[in-house]
Amino acid sequence: MPKTLHSSSRRDFLKKSAIFSSIAFLPSHIALGKTSNGLVPPSGKVRLAAIGIGNRGGADLMNMFNSGHCEVVALCDVDLEGAHTKESQSSHPKAKKFTDFRVMFDKMADQIDAVLIGTPDHSHFCMAMLAMSLGKHVYVEKPLAHTFGQCDRLMKLAEKSGVVTQMGNQGHSGGNYFQFKSWTEAGIIKNVTRISAFMNRPRRWHGWGASVKEFPSQPLPPGMDWDTWADSAPEHPFSDKLHPQEWRSWFDYGSGAFGDWGPHILDTSHRFLNLGLPTKIEAVKRDGANSLVFPQASTIRFKFPARDAMPPCDVTWHDGVGNPPEVEAELGKIDTKKPGKIIYGEDLTFAGGSHADILQVVPREKFMEIRRDLPRVTGKNSDHYTNFLLACKGEEEARSPFSVSGPLTQVFSLGIQAQRFGGTLEFDRETNKITNNDAAQTLLDPAPRKGWEEFYKL
Repeated sequence: MPKTLHSSSRRDFLKKSAIFSSIAFLPSHIALGKTSNGLVPPSGKVRLAAIGIGNRGGADLMNMFNSGHCEVVALCDVDLEGAHTKESQSSHPKAKKFTDFRVMFDKMADQIDAVLIGTPDHSHFCMAMLAMSLGKHVYVEKPLAHTFGQCDRLMKLAEKSGVVTQMGNQGHSGGNYFQFKSWTEAGIIKNVTRISAFMNRPRRWHGWGASVKEFPSQPLPPGMDWDTWADSAPEHPFSDKLHPQEWRSWFDYGSGAFGDWGPHILDTSHRFLNLGLPTKIEAVKRDGANSLVFPQASTIRFKFPARDAMPPCDVTWHDGVGNPPEVEAELGKIDTKKPGKIIYGEDLTFAGGSHADILQVVPREKFMEIRRDLPRVTGKNSDHYTNFLLACKGEEEARSPFSVSGPLTQVFSLGIQAQRFGGTLEFDRETNKITNNDAAQTLLDPAPRKGWEEFYKL
């Protein structure tokens, strides 16, 4: 099996690497390449390295570059021979190319200001930890990481390093973000006691996932660095049921529909209602449950306690075809075939979609009655990619930093354990532990694959 680094030499590489032998948290003016007086270099552009340049990562890279605030200096992908990475490579012919992110940092850390990570969920953590330890600003696709414990470490290192961080839930810089913030501050959205969130479109694992008993195996494509692809997660044979896009189906690598769409649907509710972490997570429904692959359909209910003056709140997640939430007739017609949410407040009920979609007061008759009293959100704001790059330059604050996106992702991690094990999980918010299921608690922070422990110590 061809590899950039043999398994036996991986630990030696980390120990001998100039990076790991001289880890230091660099001041932001150095990390961004600024002079001692704090001025940005003459180009005024952030020097960006991209890790994971196909599919979603490729789209992120295009959006970053099109903002006009960065120059792409490095491209890194374990499958540079793959058709899905060719467009990014041809669009940035001057960027240096790598298949191993560790080698990239070892060769050119001093030429990089910020890093874009658009790889599968299971590999976000090590890349982000290494980048932050070197003083590099980091944009990580959602969900932030694959496990509860990884999120905790990322948040701590982000705070310690002082770099700019952003998770790629792009709607967190759109209309829903500014509307939700404004309406909660104005008391329009208040005393929310329950939320229904849903994503009922077909997923990649629907149809075959329920009967899977083992990981399939196929010949490794030429040039593919499979050892680095597996990263700190358990290693299974290569197959097209994992790469380039099917990895999301499997518990060992992906986060299912919840981790994929939850960041776009529940982000503003979690942030502006100050939900934090739940005390109970109940698997109400698990159709086609499988120990390796996500269920064909699931309903997961979270119980969040009272926060300050806000009452307890139940959040119920629905995924799977034909598994929408019940919608009260008095709310009128709400399209549950599209990803979205219904938010039940003290005086008003709101229906919304995903990403930047703004909320609507329902039923429409109620909206028409109060529409003149609703705060209006106006003004032009930077998009999510531009916001990150301007934050790197010290001109804005990142809107979805790890301190915000980390706890949100930890909620998804808890929900995934309920999808995996079923039943009801009791969670202690003081100790951050599942108290009634040892197996689920272990998977909140599993040990890394041998040879990848160093990233957990940064």
